[in-house]
Amino acid sequence: MAVEAVVFDIGNVLTRWQPEAFYDRVIGEARRKALFAEVDLHHMNDLIDRGAGFRETIYDWAENHPAWRDEVRMWHDRWIELASPRIEGSIALQRALRKKGVPVFALTNFGVSSFEYAMTQMDFLHEFDRLYVSGRMGVIKPEARIYEMVEEDCGVAPGDLIFADDRADNIAAAAARGWQTHHFTAWEGWARRLVDEGLLTEGEAGL
Repeated sequence: MAVEAVVFDIGNVLTRWQPEAFYDRVIGEARRKALFAEVDLHHMNDLIDRGAGFRETIYDWAENHPAWRDEVRMWHDRWIELASPRIEGSIALQRALRKKGVPVFALTNFGVSSFEYAMTQMDFLHEFDRLYVSGRMGVIKPEARIYEMVEEDCGVAPGDLIFADDRADNIAAAAARGWQTHHFTAWEGWARRLVDEGLLTEGEAGL
């Protein structure tokens, strides 16, 4: 099938998203394991990704877990460290596609305020043709509705979209709607797929 537009996830595709690794560095692995066992930080983040307030949600959770107040607040106060480093190879692919006139979209689970902050720190976020941010949409991957909303907005047939994401459940949900998909593990594999699809040459893809 032809590809009319390329859709990138952001976390772990264009920039790392590994909160556990951040906490391991800052408080040590043993304390991190205890923290994550006692406080469901990923559920907290899901609420933000659905549109709940960024600072308000995190600080409320911190107050509800006073033994971990400072550590929970780090999710907000040191957020950019949780979302680093950038994956430069993927960013280069994004830019190479746009240079060739291929429409490039983002489809990401991301909070409203946290995304606005990220846009002040990550220049590549300004380089998409369309941005689909879960917090703005009120629905998150892998729920079918978020993919349907993308289709309705962009007007591209599902089979003409190719979507890269690091999570198998997000990929499966897109594939169920007929999207072409790529399970992202490293930028080189994504580059090879884009070459195989005829969207980039090996040189353009950095291979």
